[in-house]
Amino acid sequence: MADVWQLVHAERRALITFLEGVDDARWDTPSLCPGWRVRDVVAHQISTADTTRLSFITGMLRARFDFDRDNQNGVDRELGPAPQMLERFRALADRTSGPPAPLDTRLVEVVVHGEDIRRPLGAVGDYPTEAVERALRLQARTGKGMGGAKEHVAGLRLRATDADVTLGDGPEVTGPLLSLLLAVSGRTVALEELSGEGLPTLAERVA
Repeated sequence: MADVWQLVHAERRALITFLEGVDDARWDTPSLCPGWRVRDVVAHQISTADTTRLSFITGMLRARFDFDRDNQNGVDRELGPAPQMLERFRALADRTSGPPAPLDTRLVEVVVHGEDIRRPLGAVGDYPTEAVERALRLQARTGKGMGGAKEHVAGLRLRATDADVTLGDGPEVTGPLLSLLLAVSGRTVALEELSGEGLPTLAERVA
């Protein structure tokens, strides 16, 4: 568990460093996360870093058990000028709390949402292979209803071309490990970086 938190904390700090060089106006750039600007995704990152098991439960009660509404409530709560949001993010970067979910969901958060922010701003993150692999494996075994990608990858074989990582059986989808994670997580821009006979099936599912 300590190793996971070390990865999470390092990625939070790396994202903060990146955002320190982004003008406030560019925070309103549409992110890869549909309906959210870069600013909204940063607010979500701040909100999830501040989440505890108790606050998750009370937030879900307030949202009448609507997961998307609860997420939006968290975003709305944390929105503000870039300097203010960065100060808040820095204060929470090393927190070791979260919702009642597998700990590797924190890796999905920092990697996938990290790219939701970086790519529209012309950058790509440099993530440890372990962090991306653990996030991909979690997504592959978690249903869409819980934010995963199990239905997207069913009956397909995912093979990374830049790491010794292979998941599943069936028609193959190949490409960089990070691109596989983003694609199965619904970021269709990453489909362009993949190939293989299973790609049309994956593309149809995530579209």
